[in-house]
Amino acid sequence: MSKGFAAELKNRALVSVAGPDWRTFLQGLLSQDVEALKPGALRFGALLNPQGKLLFDLFILGREDGCWLDVAADRRETLVQRLSIYRLRAKVEITTIDAAVWALWDGGDGGAADPRQAALGRRAYGEAPVGADIVDETAHDAMRLALGVPDPGRDSPPETDYPIEANFDLLNGIDFQKGCFVGQETTSRMKRRGHIKNRMVPITFDGPPPPFGAEVLADGRLRAGEVRSGVDGHAIALLRIDRIEGAALSVEGRPVRVADS
Repeated sequence: MSKGFAAELKNRALVSVAGPDWRTFLQGLLSQDVEALKPGALRFGALLNPQGKLLFDLFILGREDGCWLDVAADRRETLVQRLSIYRLRAKVEITTIDAAVWALWDGGDGGAADPRQAALGRRAYGEAPVGADIVDETAHDAMRLALGVPDPGRDSPPETDYPIEANFDLLNGIDFQKGCFVGQETTSRMKRRGHIKNRMVPITFDGPPPPFGAEVLADGRLRAGEVRSGVDGHAIALLRIDRIEGAALSVEGRPVRVADS
């Protein structure tokens, strides 16, 4: 078996939620079910604003005394503040954790399977994985983009997109069977109606990526969306689904193509 690759994700950081009420506290906030989360298990979810738009994407790691939340590093303190507002009288402790976040892929073991998609490999926390080839986190980002998987921490500025637009429903990020959570009404309504106007879609092109926010045009005249994060040859774009089928897409005069995700 290949020993695989590992990258320290320095753009991610950890928050601990512990205490007697941690499950009921998070169950009423997050898009993911945590009631049955076992130690060592990893789930993907989000904290939304009351209007149902994305505030934070989260990996939720079960622990014996609570859980760790794996969040965008530049948003960690804001998450702590937001959770503290919701805490009220709940018996929970919310603290930051000084431990590294690792992604492992293309072989090897350790950590927990990435719940979004099997090809993304695994995530681990703390010490560097033993035996894997250590690579820069840009290699992990390139792999993610080649697979066509959005990273809301990079692709979705806070309170800009709905989670379904960022494909949380396709990446195991929303439990539609659980009870209420913040933003649940809007999220469930979008799911029930079944017609999603915008989606984050992988695109390909020749050369370097267009800048974040660059306009995508259909047939050279109709706005079809905008580019989000990218590397050479691959990017994620938020696109109007009804405007891209059969259309010639371009960004700043360059042709782009919707990729198979």
